[in-house]
Amino acid sequence: MDAGYFSCVSEATLLPGFTPHFAEIDGVRTRYFLGGDGPPLTIVHGLGGAAVNFTRLGPILARKRRVLIPDLPGHGLSEPLERVEGLTTYSRHVQKVAELEGMLPGALLGYSMGGVVALRLAVEEPDKVTALALVAPAGIVSTTRRAEIWLAVTAALRPAQVMTRFRGTFARRPRLRWLPFGLWGAADPPALEPDSVLGFLEGPSQHTDVGSAARALFGDDPRPDLDRVRCPALLIWGSRDRLVPLKDGFEYARRLRAPIRVLPAAGHLVVGELPEACAGALEGFLDGVGEVDELPLEAELVGQLRRERADA
Repeated sequence: MDAGYFSCVSEATLLPGFTPHFAEIDGVRTRYFLGGDGPPLTIVHGLGGAAVNFTRLGPILARKRRVLIPDLPGHGLSEPLERVEGLTTYSRHVQKVAELEGMLPGALLGYSMGGVVALRLAVEEPDKVTALALVAPAGIVSTTRRAEIWLAVTAALRPAQVMTRFRGTFARRPRLRWLPFGLWGAADPPALEPDSVLGFLEGPSQHTDVGSAARALFGDDPRPDLDRVRCPALLIWGSRDRLVPLKDGFEYARRLRAPIRVLPAAGHLVVGELPEACAGALEGFLDGVGEVDELPLEAELVGQLRRERADA
C-alpha cells in the first residue's frame, strides 16, 4: 500500500461495501455501519473497540448476509450513555439499533466484551435472537481481581490513545506492531494486514467513555445465565489468546453445550488475524442452524483440548 494511504484512510475505506449511518437512540447519537444483502447478522465489538475492528471479517460476511455493526455507546463516534447499569444497558442499546434497521429476529455475533453484550440480548430477548456466535467472549477472566486492576490501570493510562497516534506507522512497519499488539493481542503481530492494524487502532482516537463499559464488564459474570440461552450457539477462539484464555472457552462451551472451534496460531485479535478462517466457521454454523451437529459435545471438547496440549 502507498504511504499516503495511511494518512488519509477513513472508516468507509476500512469497511468497504458498508455505509455509515447515524441515529438518535434514546437521545444518544449512535453510529453504525450496514453492508451486504441476505439473512440479518448483527456484530458487536469489544471493550475499547469500534465497528472498524471488523475491517477484514465484516466484508467477507457481507457477501452472503446483511450485516450491521454499531459503535457501542462511548466508543467510536457513538455518544456516551448518561447512565450505565451493567452490560444489559449496552445490549438493549444494540437491540434498538438492530430493530431500527429490521435486523431482528436475526443472528448475533459478539467479540470479546461484545460477546457478553450479545449474550445478554439472547437471554433477555430469546425470540429475537436466532443464533449466537461468540468469538473469544470476555466475562469469566474479566471478573477476577487481576482483571479489575488491569482495567483500572489501562483506563487511567489509556495506552491505546497513545498508540493510535502512530497507527499509520504501525501499519507501514510490521516489526513495530509488537508495541501495540505483542503483549496481549496477536500471536504474530507483523503478520497482521495493514488495514487490520488501522482498524484495530482507529477507534481509540474517537472514544469518549470506555470506563463505564469496563466497570460494567468487571461486574458481569455470565456463567449463571449460560444455560438460559435457547438459540443455537457457537464459540470461536484463538489457540494463543493471552487476554481471554482458552480454558474460558471450554467452560463457555460446556455450560452452553455448544461446539467450540479453536483456530491455531491466533491470539485475541483472531477476527483480524484469521478473518477467512473465522468467516468459514461462522458461515458453516449459520448455514447449518436448525441442523443437528452429529459430533457429541464432550468428544469435541476433549479432542480440541488434546490438540491444544500437543501444540503447546
